[in-house]
Amino acid sequence: MASPWHIGTPELIMRLLLSLFLGGIIGYEREINRHAAGLRTNILVCVGSTLIMLLSIYGFTDFLNEPTVRTDPARLAAQVISGIGFLGAGTIMQKGASIKGLTTAATLWVMAAIGLAVGAGFYYPAVITCLIVIISLKALNKVEHRFLASRKIHTLRISLPPESPSLAEMYAVMTSYHLDIKTISIANENGSLGNEVQRIKITFAAPKNASLIQVLEKFHALPDVSSLQMER
Repeated sequence: MASPWHIGTPELIMRLLLSLFLGGIIGYEREINRHAAGLRTNILVCVGSTLIMLLSIYGFTDFLNEPTVRTDPARLAAQVISGIGFLGAGTIMQKGASIKGLTTAATLWVMAAIGLAVGAGFYYPAVITCLIVIISLKALNKVEHRFLASRKIHTLRISLPPESPSLAEMYAVMTSYHLDIKTISIANENGSLGNEVQRIKITFAAPKNASLIQVLEKFHALPDVSSLQMER
């Protein structure tokens, strides 16, 4: 009977190649959509996780017969999951009221899990999980944007003369377009010409079908507005 603690070189290579293939499938999808973690990153995470799992299970078999040695194949695998947390955190970015990169971080975490599964010989769960990830990233992304899209957060930066009455008019415009104002901050600063300028920063949520171009045109038409900038 073959020992479960030994594996041949062909199967070792096969597991690494399968990990390369599965990581490449997910990585290609991320690459063509121009996400932070693309083809190379997903392949490296998946193959690296597979290699660590192989090392954890089969790399210390010479010490199995030692009476004072106990093996724990899950120990190195657990460190992979912890390490991926740091890698995933680097893909998450906060800009204003919006956060980007959560899906990329979650994808890297799942890729590590797929790599560990391949390294342990769980081929079918690894392949099925890869298919589920593809469906989630492609099909569910379209469903989410079409039917479950929430109100998007935008930031508007405006420069006005001090004590300008245009702020009340801006509020009326935003209310008429059903824009949900989250925060308003006002600061008096010195302009480039040495004059005092009122800087207004408005964070608001807009419906999916809101015509922000018309809002900007109405703001720009106000006589006191000297500069106008919108960020998403």
